[in-house]
Amino acid sequence: MKTSSLQRALLLAGAASIVIGTSACSTGAPVIPRDACRSATSNSDNGSRASSDDVTQPPAGFAKLAVAGPIQMPVKPGTATFTSGFGERWNAQHRGVDMAGPVGTPILAALDGNVVAAGSSGEGPGVGFENWVVIDSNVGGKPVSTVYGHMFADGVLVKTGQQVKAGDHIANIGNAGSSTGPHLHFEYWEGGKMQGGTALDPVSVLPDISRQSSDGGSPDTDVSSSTHVQLVAARSTAADCAGFGMAGGGELAFNIVPAEFEPWLRRAGSVCPEIDSPLLAAQLQQENGFRHGDNAPVSPSGAMGPAQFMPGTWATWGKDHDGDGKIDPNSIGDAVMSQAEFMCALHQDVSGIPGNAIELTLAAYNAGPGAVQQYNGIPPYAETQNYVAKITAARTTFTNPNSRGRFVPTSTGGNMQAVMAAREYLGTPYVWGGGGTGGPTGGGFDCSGLTSYAVYAASAGKVSLPRTSEQQWTVGFEIPIDQAQAGDLVFGGWEANGPGHVGIYAGDGQMIHAPTTGDVVKEAPLQSGMKARRVV
Repeated sequence: MKTSSLQRALLLAGAASIVIGTSACSTGAPVIPRDACRSATSNSDNGSRASSDDVTQPPAGFAKLAVAGPIQMPVKPGTATFTSGFGERWNAQHRGVDMAGPVGTPILAALDGNVVAAGSSGEGPGVGFENWVVIDSNVGGKPVSTVYGHMFADGVLVKTGQQVKAGDHIANIGNAGSSTGPHLHFEYWEGGKMQGGTALDPVSVLPDISRQSSDGGSPDTDVSSSTHVQLVAARSTAADCAGFGMAGGGELAFNIVPAEFEPWLRRAGSVCPEIDSPLLAAQLQQENGFRHGDNAPVSPSGAMGPAQFMPGTWATWGKDHDGDGKIDPNSIGDAVMSQAEFMCALHQDVSGIPGNAIELTLAAYNAGPGAVQQYNGIPPYAETQNYVAKITAARTTFTNPNSRGRFVPTSTGGNMQAVMAAREYLGTPYVWGGGGTGGPTGGGFDCSGLTSYAVYAASAGKVSLPRTSEQQWTVGFEIPIDQAQAGDLVFGGWEANGPGHVGIYAGDGQMIHAPTTGDVVKEAPLQSGMKARRVV
């Protein structure tokens, strides 16, 4: 380990500020995440959601939300024009409002709160928002997220973990992602964006949005306080639940790791922006299968605990994060937080080495940073190469679909949610071998990549389909095509090995599919000879 003392000092200072603050296509029921945030209130007696002797929970208060006044307009009056409202649009759900303005027009924070996402929305160039800002706030005792989308990368002016005040200049209007012109896409989520809350029409809380135009909007209206929505002091019962209010806290899928690990992994995702909680969870699964405690297996080389720290490394990086007076590699809190801090330092160590920074960081964790530096890349060790491949592949499984800029499942959507998820990518290019549970890859989808994404998103990350259309035909159960319902999979292009094509039934004899090279994701009539299967 060659992390310098300066690097370690910078890392820990940053952590403290964040914590405070192959076919032709090739390639059960949905489980809705629990939502402790929607029922959270601000009238807790002590501000703690865990008893003092419950050391599986991180100490309360590591995510604080600001106390502030009324909601404000996300742009200055007269600088943008209201162009598109909330609701159905182009066969998809438009979960916000659009306000068009010149590139560079200032975007303002609508509420005081914590920036929990800033920069890439995880969708790739030219897709969705491409870049966004998400701010978590406490409004009247209820968790609320505001979302700002379509900025260019250099137009995002805040960082995750930053606390902002209503009216602060947080970004500039851009034209990135799936955008037909420079504008701000603005959303208001009650219950938390990352937590699978409910998107409300922003005009219902800020009526002046609908009156905005480039000639000055409604000059006689006090747009800074037109709705008189007041923020209240945020207790940890609202701030801590499901990662709400915490930079990186919403990245982890719900109920995907053992319950005792979940709060610590959400907290660990806040240590540095480069190392997220899904990556750490995939690493823990690979290292020791989430086994912990005094009887947890020790490797033949002496690696200990859920994060499999070697004794010498633990002596440097182990800390008493759970506050029980012991620095214990078999303690969940101590191990997970130390793992995150060590991974963040390794990410610094491998900077400048050619290759994928996350893969290089994982290689350094497994083989040591010296080996990565010696080979100027991932060392040619079979164990290390297999380690990197398994963790990077598993990372998507642990990722919360709500933490990306696209579809968010709800508890009332039913099978139609698969249709809604797919419709959000209408017009996306067909890319052979493209797409999967995390969304498009290589700039698009093939047919089974699209169905993999839609079903995974609709089930809140609980149903992962196999990759090819032939393999997907083996999931669920067949139903007569005339009894197909929206959200069922429809298969065609039959060959000796099975179906060569798959799409998502949208109702009324229509399907959403990624047809073929040179085409795009579209809604079209069912093809002749198609069969249907129900997978969710």
